[in-house]
Amino acid sequence: MPDRNDSDSRTLLRRLKGILAAPGGGQDRLDQITHHIADSMGTQVCSIYLFRDAETLELCATEGLRAAAVHQTRLRLGEGLVGRVARTGRYINTADAPSAPGFRFMPETGEEVFPSFLGVPIQRVGERLGVLVVQSQDKRQFTDDDVYGLEVVAMVLAEMTELGAFQDGQSDSMPSAHRFPLMLRGGTGQEGLAEGHVWLHDPRVVIANPVGDDPETELARLHEGVNRLRETVDTMVAAADMGDGGEHAAVLETYRMFAHSRSWLRRMEEDIKLGLSAEAAVEKEQSAARARLELAADPYLRDRLHDLDDLSNRLLRILTGQGNDTGAEMPDDPILIARNIGPAELLEYGRKLKGVVLEEGSVGSHAAIVARALAIPLVIHAPRITAEALNGDPILVDGDQGIVHLRPEESVAVAFRDNLAMQAAAQDRYASLRNLPATGTCGTTIQLYMNAGLMADLPSLEGSGAEGVGLFRTELQFLIRNHVPQRAELARLYRHVMDSARGRPVMFRTLDIGSDKVLPYMKPQDEPNPAMGWRAIRVGLDKRGVLRMQLQSLIRAAAGERLHVMFPFVSDIGEYEDAYRILMHELSREQRLGHDMPSDIRVGAMLETPAMAFAPKRFFEMCDFISIGGNDLKQFFFAADRENERVRRRYDTLSSSFLLLLQQIVARCEEARVPLSFCGEDAGRPIEALTFAALGIRRLSMRPASVGPVKHLIRRVSIIELRKVIDAALQEGQPNLRRPITEWLARQ
Repeated sequence: MPDRNDSDSRTLLRRLKGILAAPGGGQDRLDQITHHIADSMGTQVCSIYLFRDAETLELCATEGLRAAAVHQTRLRLGEGLVGRVARTGRYINTADAPSAPGFRFMPETGEEVFPSFLGVPIQRVGERLGVLVVQSQDKRQFTDDDVYGLEVVAMVLAEMTELGAFQDGQSDSMPSAHRFPLMLRGGTGQEGLAEGHVWLHDPRVVIANPVGDDPETELARLHEGVNRLRETVDTMVAAADMGDGGEHAAVLETYRMFAHSRSWLRRMEEDIKLGLSAEAAVEKEQSAARARLELAADPYLRDRLHDLDDLSNRLLRILTGQGNDTGAEMPDDPILIARNIGPAELLEYGRKLKGVVLEEGSVGSHAAIVARALAIPLVIHAPRITAEALNGDPILVDGDQGIVHLRPEESVAVAFRDNLAMQAAAQDRYASLRNLPATGTCGTTIQLYMNAGLMADLPSLEGSGAEGVGLFRTELQFLIRNHVPQRAELARLYRHVMDSARGRPVMFRTLDIGSDKVLPYMKPQDEPNPAMGWRAIRVGLDKRGVLRMQLQSLIRAAAGERLHVMFPFVSDIGEYEDAYRILMHELSREQRLGHDMPSDIRVGAMLETPAMAFAPKRFFEMCDFISIGGNDLKQFFFAADRENERVRRRYDTLSSSFLLLLQQIVARCEEARVPLSFCGEDAGRPIEALTFAALGIRRLSMRPASVGPVKHLIRRVSIIELRKVIDAALQEGQPNLRRPITEWLARQ
């Protein structure tokens, strides 16, 4: 426990609480606060800097510096000692500020006669709000107790800032961390544009009273809350299936260790004794831990930040009794904001969402798959979005570019709406093509199919003009449950899918789990590169009971109908042969049991690894159809992880080397007379789709919204003439064909 006089700290915090409760404007409150802090700390100067915008700090109040500098002195993030405190989230304590690294002299403030400097961040759970500074004339190194006490005061200021205590009505004189426009650049999880208002999936707890009136009462509340938290965590860990231990068990035990940490509890107790309420003490330690761990070089330590965040949030909800419901009402046009979200949680929101923005996530995550199924734009890796956004904030989501405009300026919003209107007009044009074939001017017809994985996808089959489902992702039904689905349950689902297709073909891909798609009830695998690890058909052949159960469900669902089964991620002919034998065995077994059989069965494979382009001829002859899994094939061909934003856009699908690979696959399939399709994000991009058609791929499978644009382009040009352009460019040795193809299209 610090030696600082607890009664002095509590007296200062009670004064701050009184200032918050008393009537008055924001500037008046800030002026009073700086006066009381300087008096309590025995310093000649106290100053408060708040963010004017995301990169600029403004001197908003001071005791001791020149009054004329207020609202005039501004610093960029990282500039000067104040900017360094704001950027790092860590305090700076020096007896000789002019000699400190990064010092910037601000002559308009008159601070040159105050060499001693102590600055602490005003932050709330990693959210930067400003900097609190005290300075003295004597060259004084502030004590640890001084630092600790000022951090406690800064915590109260953070809560007061969040509560709007320093806003003067509608005046622009006072900056607000949650008022200025902000553009965040992330990654594309699902293309599309959306305008709406923020809806936080995990709303932050509102702390109405950061100052505790009675330390003993607050300590008792904290201990009661911590005990309830520990009981909850212990029960959760005990109920978890620990299996044979390993990483899963270690993670849960680490989580429990945090909950029972004595040092964590002791620091919160010290904060309360200095005058904070129990809730504010929890949040102060959460903010401090985030600041420390975000700077950690060790990935393990950074990962533990999530554990501490979750525990702190659980404890805050226990103390406030707020649960996940803060009383806010979901807007009519919600854009969901979350750090991350599971598929089941996203499905609960359904189609009411206009878009989704995640601070984490990945292009192949469960959330991305569901977002594609729901046809809603998704931006991933949007930095600090959960800290910056508030419920009800206006927001624009550009899934095409991976950009988010939070609280946009009117000029940005107008341009965005114009783009939305253009897209809506284009969709109206595409709707008129719904019942027309995708036939080029040369007479070549391409079959356009859609990807699906949820019942929510199926209404799009009729409206999009797709000729069938080129890929039905069966793993989604496993991912959104906390237990293995029953065979009869799956059979009913698959039958419903076939009935909804109304005679159109549906290609059922068997479970593609592993990699980034880990079942909630499956033990996680510690793999350095999961995309190239134990996944898809490899899991199915090792866990044959699950594969057999799924095949049995498909066979029973297809009674009297044609069944298409497709095995994913085949990397060796032996894997396909093994899977094929299992399917034939299950067909024989179902027939012996007297079940109605499919009228016909077609068996195919996903070609997702370059190895299978060179597979023995027998592989192609064994398949009734082959579907190129473009997303995986491209990442393995270029050795570029599609989850890595630094490299996933580095390589172009229209690279001549990749097109030559596709050309070889087309030739192998033509030789074996096996139908070939292309499935993946690139199939839904009109220029890429047209190129695939020109190479000889006659079936493309894409998201429903892409069928119209792709069909529109195909119907306007000659596929045969484009093939001549491609052949000529390849003959010339051009490394990339995007330019000659787009130039040819422009001339059309």
